[in-house]
Amino acid sequence: MYKQIAENKRRTVIIIIAFILMIAAIAAAFAFLYKDPWIAVWTIFVAIIYAVIQYYAAGSVAVAMTGAEEIEKKDNPRLYNIVENLSITTGLPMPKVYIIQDSAPNAFATGRDPKHAIVAATTGLLDIMNDKELTAVMAHEMSHVKNYDIRVSMIVFGLVCVVGLISDIAYRMMFYGSRRRDEEGSPVGYVLIIIAAVLSPILAALAQMAVSRQREYLADASAVNITRYTEGMVDALKKLQTHSQPMKNQNVAAASMYINDPLRRGFFNNLLSTHPPIEKRIERLENGKKNF
Repeated sequence: MYKQIAENKRRTVIIIIAFILMIAAIAAAFAFLYKDPWIAVWTIFVAIIYAVIQYYAAGSVAVAMTGAEEIEKKDNPRLYNIVENLSITTGLPMPKVYIIQDSAPNAFATGRDPKHAIVAATTGLLDIMNDKELTAVMAHEMSHVKNYDIRVSMIVFGLVCVVGLISDIAYRMMFYGSRRRDEEGSPVGYVLIIIAAVLSPILAALAQMAVSRQREYLADASAVNITRYTEGMVDALKKLQTHSQPMKNQNVAAASMYINDPLRRGFFNNLLSTHPPIEKRIERLENGKKNF
């Protein structure tokens, strides 16, 4: 477990560095195209500032994008008490608790560390889960907090948010620069800009894949260790599989945070999903019963 936490911390640093290097490469393409090295300098500077801001603000941004609303114990004693009891059991600080008004059953955790963690559940999840199943789902989310998965997910969220902007800027710069092609433009520069615009979404997908599917398996197993009840997690996953549906506020950037993929995906997109198939998650829990 401690090895996994250390690995997640290292992965966070790697993803941030990769993010800055990607921005630097695109900035270099812009600078080459317009023959102005200051474009690269300022772009890299802004990227670093953005990375720092994203580290502290991404959790709040992610919550805002999902439409989640913070609750107190009086607003939903059932959910709040379950999270509070799990906080005591795991020895973690009490996270902020949110509810999302959505009939799709789902839940997520985010934040930069356990002291600034947020857990959320949809109304659809609360409606279909009994107490034992809901406890298992929230134990899964608390496991993400304990294992520092939330920090990795948050950084990936920020990365995926910005690559769309980078791609758009690349296209705009390309067409704006075409008006000065004869004076300043370089065919090589235009090729670099096109490559940057095309590769940005692909890099975003790869960044999401960097949040390994293994973390979901680990969180499932950790939830069972916390609750000491394998059937609770198994039954919860079965209900998620049966009642699975896309959420109203779908967002590719935030998809990796959820216990179940909130997007409507086709076959190709499923290959890039950060979530392993639910049937495989159930199979692993069933096979590991003797070890829990």
